[in-house]
Amino acid sequence: MVRFFFVSLFACWQLSLKAQTLGGNTVFNFVNQPNSAQLSALGGVNISQLSTDVGLTMQNPALLRPIHDGWVNASFNNLFAGVQNYSLAVAYTSKKYKTNVGAGIQYFDYGSIAQTDVSGNRFGNFKAADYVAQLSASHAYKDYWFIGAAVKFMQSSYGVYSSNGLAVDVGLNYIDTSKQLQLGLVIKNMGTQLQTYNGSSNNEELPFDIQLGVSKKLLHAPIQFSLTAHHLQAFNIYYNDTLFQNQEGNTAVGGKKFTLQKILSHLVLATQFYVSNKIEVTAGYNFLRRNNLTVFNATSGLNGFTLGGGLLLKHLQLRYGSGFYQQKMFNQVSINVWLR
Repeated sequence: MVRFFFVSLFACWQLSLKAQTLGGNTVFNFVNQPNSAQLSALGGVNISQLSTDVGLTMQNPALLRPIHDGWVNASFNNLFAGVQNYSLAVAYTSKKYKTNVGAGIQYFDYGSIAQTDVSGNRFGNFKAADYVAQLSASHAYKDYWFIGAAVKFMQSSYGVYSSNGLAVDVGLNYIDTSKQLQLGLVIKNMGTQLQTYNGSSNNEELPFDIQLGVSKKLLHAPIQFSLTAHHLQAFNIYYNDTLFQNQEGNTAVGGKKFTLQKILSHLVLATQFYVSNKIEVTAGYNFLRRNNLTVFNATSGLNGFTLGGGLLLKHLQLRYGSGFYQQKMFNQVSINVWLR
């Protein structure tokens, strides 16, 4: 079964050889923003960890389970410069069809922005917002596997300019409860831009992503570790201005160290410590985020590190997640309520 998992990964890699566009050159990159506090605390990327947090199922539809039936996840993230992020996720299990269904929406409110011309003359204000709506389903396959798929509708509105698109996610999840082992594979954002911002017929590419993850809970200790690899369809996934780096004296960009950086930039590490059956503490490290936020010859601080915690009651779960961006931190809060 594990062999089948990696064969599937290889097949997905072959299908993605033509999809090499990365973040910064694609539209609707807001879909990569963590939609739940637990996900933010896990480093922002995780597709293998199974919990009663229905918000995590929006990252991998194959994680949908009967344990999510009746759970509702609401999340609020206070980002920088007054940007607000809201998300909502729900799940339902059909016993008749043995299928798990989930729905979610994530909304970004950028507030009111000054409208000016090239000379700086102000002509008023305009509103800017993004959102993605998602419908997911999963089904068991034999004893250890779950397969899932999700359909996404993405919409951006920036004053008089607007755009929308349609995408599909396909996911796999392998779980062995005896070994406390979980594996996840997701092919994300396969689709197209339906309406362009300028009304042209030249569609921009979506933020395509292939992700592979593993989560392992220790058999004799209340600790779980996760390792997630993202953007497996490309080797070098971050922007690097070689001329600028050389001018700054960073000669490592062309050597083995830079090659290692490119490999590590795909990885996100995370761990959860279960203090009790009601309290969890989470920490993560995102290599790509640290690299993108680090300024050469300057203190890097805690860039890339994330942390959080959760209070897990029978019908109510409260979680908090945060991360470091230079000298700033974001604060994300999620509430899970069981309505059964």
